[in-house]
Amino acid sequence: MGTPIEYAASRESTDVVRIAAEHGLFIGGAFVEPKAGRRFATVNPATEERLSDVAEADADDVDAAVAAARAALPAWSRAPGRERAKVLYRVARAIQERGRELAVLETLDGGKPIRESRDVDVPLAAAHFFYYAGWADKLEWAFPNRTPRPIGVVGQVIPWNFPLLMAAWKLAPALATGNTVVLKPAETTPLTALLLAEILQECEVPAGVVNIVTGAGSTGAALVEHPDVDKIAFTGSTEVGKAIQRAIAGSGKRLTLELGGKAANIVFDDCAVDQAVEGVVNGIFFNQGHVCCAGSRLLVQEPILEPFLDKLRARMALLRVGDPLDKNTDVGAINSAAQLTRITELVDAGVAEGAERWSPSTCVLPDRGFFFAPTLFTGVTQSHRVAREEIFGPVLSVLSFRTPDEAVAKANNTTYGLSAGVWTEKASKLLWMAARLKAGVVWGNTFNKLDPTSPFGGFKESGFGREGGLHGLHPYVALS
Repeated sequence: MGTPIEYAASRESTDVVRIAAEHGLFIGGAFVEPKAGRRFATVNPATEERLSDVAEADADDVDAAVAAARAALPAWSRAPGRERAKVLYRVARAIQERGRELAVLETLDGGKPIRESRDVDVPLAAAHFFYYAGWADKLEWAFPNRTPRPIGVVGQVIPWNFPLLMAAWKLAPALATGNTVVLKPAETTPLTALLLAEILQECEVPAGVVNIVTGAGSTGAALVEHPDVDKIAFTGSTEVGKAIQRAIAGSGKRLTLELGGKAANIVFDDCAVDQAVEGVVNGIFFNQGHVCCAGSRLLVQEPILEPFLDKLRARMALLRVGDPLDKNTDVGAINSAAQLTRITELVDAGVAEGAERWSPSTCVLPDRGFFFAPTLFTGVTQSHRVAREEIFGPVLSVLSFRTPDEAVAKANNTTYGLSAGVWTEKASKLLWMAARLKAGVVWGNTFNKLDPTSPFGGFKESGFGREGGLHGLHPYVALS
């Protein structure tokens, strides 16, 4: 073998970002101080350095935000669709124009590689606003022979793995259909949502149409339980999703949940092997595995199991783990110390239960920050925790199968049902599998491909409701 290639650092400049020492809440079109004066720190997970002190909203702040959204609702909901479309188009263009700033801030606050923030998160965020701007004046065609009306005031709670993209994912269809919103970002990654608030101001989104309250679980609970909120949209863990469903039972609030996953990536012996290896790597190591639809269970047909794993290990050895701002980095920082502890606990459980752990010997982790080496488990059984529980990190569990029926049985042997992938050269086999896999999204010969025109969502403990595409309008309208 030749000498490994050494890459010179190619670090993205942070000069395009100005992070204020303190951030307020965005209520009624303006940044305001929290009523109780409490703040919390948001840190860079790659360096553990404090980035900013962010306002912590309590129940009184949430009440003010909901009141602002309620006051803005009549004018916004009655505005012609083309006027709402103009506003959303302006937001989409502004996201594009400030794309580099948003990408760098997303990487600083969340730890994901700058290539992913720049090439995936920011373009997709803009695309969602563009797409739903196109629907804003066409709702009567989206729902033929029905009269669509906005639900009202929507509470939206988003996770830390795709902060800007999840905000766009939630906001765009809600605004296009005439609703007003109170958005609660994750406490570990609030900064791009607050920068988006500045963009909304610049784009002259009417005051109160979008309100952003930052904080931890208690802030989200205050929003979920507020009596003047008409609908809740939540993306996050299954445990919290169940708690939300219990909290609003009997209240009349509408609810959509996009929760956890334990996706099977199924590789048949007739696949294009090199292509499948790349798809498996992308499926689990993209965004450090912080992806609800990550392909965290690899099912390989027995005739190619060992050669496939040899190629997979060789490919994993080339992954570069380190500074998220370096354009050469493939795997960045784990989002928080708490998430790193969770990953470590489950990996230790896998070893204790008898699975064989492997990570590239070439992987040297930085001395500072929250990092975890890309990890492969073989000798896994379906009873192992690493095969059953969502790890939400760069950890892949490998199982084998002999027949398509066995692959389906093993893939569906989970409480989740968000996504799956199938790798085969035979289209008939792919379609046969897709019809039998209990997953909201099934990718064929690819993985982790998302588009604003295509619906996304799950079954079982992965939640209910769909986001994206025409289907993404349904949760935000009442039809008569």
